Amino acid sequence: MVTPGQSCPVKATPAQVAEATVTAFSRTIPPAVPGIVFLSGGQSETEASENLNAINQYQGAPKPWRLSFSFGRALQASCLKAWAGKDVAAGQEELLKRAKINGLAAQGKYTGGDGGAAGADSNFVKNHAY
Repeated sequence: MVTPGQSCPVKATPAQVAEATVTAFSRTIPPAVPGIVFLSGGQSETEASENLNAINQYQGAPKPWRLSFSFGRALQASCLKAWAGKDVAAGQEELLKRAKINGLAAQGKYTGGDGGAAGADSNFVKNHAY
């Protein structure tokens, strides 16, 4: 996703992220590529889902690829917070909720709502190295 850097004082709206992302992709990625999956890149769960949804709803340029998610932290943060090392059922419930939300976002059908136990928490880790 094309988003402003974490230290940028101005946050982009999901519509702006969608336009920048699809425009960049349409200029650089061949239509023969079957799909693109996104990592959350330190976005909160809610931001990542809302941006993916907006990208899939964007109509300003062709999108010949399947655009979906491969979120790590933005899929797991609420699960881990709810689980807290003890409550397996709560962790599983959060995982199912996040999977449903992101599945809808991958179709451009997410309408917002329940962000989960850590939905609004930033997943940004300064100087993170893989």
